[in-house]
Amino acid sequence: MIVAPMRTRAAVVGALLATCACTPPPPKSTGPPPRVEVTQEPEWKSIASAGDAGRIGRLADAWTEALAEAKRRGFGRAIQAEGELLRPGAALARPAPTPGSYRCRVIKLGTQGKGAAFNSYKPFFCYVEVEGPLLTIVKQTGSQRPAGRLYPDSDDNRLIFLGTLALGTVEAPLAYGEKPERDMAGVLERVAPFRFRLVIPWPRTESKLDVIELVPVPPSP
Repeated sequence: MIVAPMRTRAAVVGALLATCACTPPPPKSTGPPPRVEVTQEPEWKSIASAGDAGRIGRLADAWTEALAEAKRRGFGRAIQAEGELLRPGAALARPAPTPGSYRCRVIKLGTQGKGAAFNSYKPFFCYVEVEGPLLTIVKQTGSQRPAGRLYPDSDDNRLIFLGTLALGTVEAPLAYGEKPERDMAGVLERVAPFRFRLVIPWPRTESKLDVIELVPVPPSP
């Protein structure tokens, strides 16, 4: 057996010790493991049709085109008189309305080829109520009665409305998607204390934008 000289073995050991000294072990982790954020799509996006989701996505264009047409046709003062109700960027925090009766009023802006570019209709009564985890809006009177549910959105300053339009005085509201030609989609926003608006962009007939004002009915004395 060949034994390396003592001086050679000492040199090898010294080299190994030097290498270990230059390469310290990795530090131990003391913090929690990294978190992976998962962004969940709002529920309404799995319910709305592609067409209605597209209408909501083009809400800003509806505001721009409808207001421009109405002003161009001489309704600038009427628009200004409505204040925050017809200002596109007026949405405030906490958009959910309190359940109860509301005085509702429709304003139609822009046209789909004919008619006036600004129409303000007489008030009617509608009702906000709780249905499970959601709120619903139902127009109580008239020959055209929107009704639908309000869904949370990734934008905390608005709720998404998906509903239908009941016609006549007897017909009950339909379920969303049951008759696509009756479906309605829009956003509900709070624009002032005790003042809300339901905005329907690109409705199927008449206008470019429908704005429904909701003001709570004072309780009876």
